[in-house]
Amino acid sequence: MNVTTTCRDLAELTQAAQLACRLLFQECYKAGIVDVFLTETYRSPERQKYLYALGRTRPGQIVTWTLNSNHSGRLAWDIAVGPPKSLYDLDTLNKVGAIAAKLGITWGGHASWVNAGKTDRPHFEVKANWAPPKGYKLEGQVIVPSNSKFKVQLIVKYEPQQIEEDDETMKFTSATTKNAVRDELQQAVDKELIDGSWLEKFDEGTMTNGDYAGLKRIISQRSVTK
Repeated sequence: MNVTTTCRDLAELTQAAQLACRLLFQECYKAGIVDVFLTETYRSPERQKYLYALGRTRPGQIVTWTLNSNHSGRLAWDIAVGPPKSLYDLDTLNKVGAIAAKLGITWGGHASWVNAGKTDRPHFEVKANWAPPKGYKLEGQVIVPSNSKFKVQLIVKYEPQQIEEDDETMKFTSATTKNAVRDELQQAVDKELIDGSWLEKFDEGTMTNGDYAGLKRIISQRSVTK
């Protein structure tokens, strides 16, 4: 890889760092922050040396304070903010940093970094043994943009809720069967074994198998006591 080339591939990070990054972007999405994107993930030692030389032995502005970056350890990533905001919009980065703190992700804008003269607000990193804090997990497919043309997305696949058989609306294979059940209920209403509202529910087609099973038990019990 050329030292001037920036790697934005999330897959180049460790599994723990990939999960942490996706979780951070997920929580950003849930907080309404969808205009952030990756600018760098893995950084080779050679590229780190190249960047470290900027502002020191090579013309340019200082962009890093170390030769031993967690980017090279595949545990760090940098982000930026899409237009119309500025690339490193302070308000947005501060909000993302606050979310990172809740997730146990180290942020380069934390007071400890600022006080040490190492301020790097676009920078985020985790330890090799990082795991999601209690109460946090990926809730679906998280789309982590690597350029400003795309927005953060969370795609959640909703599984249809399994309905117990007893809760399904009653279905009949023939009119004869349906009429027989209705007659049974009508007789129970006439004998005051059940309330007439149940017959209305049957006629509306909203009576469930569970309703009918329960009514059968009630009718049976009350018939014995009458």
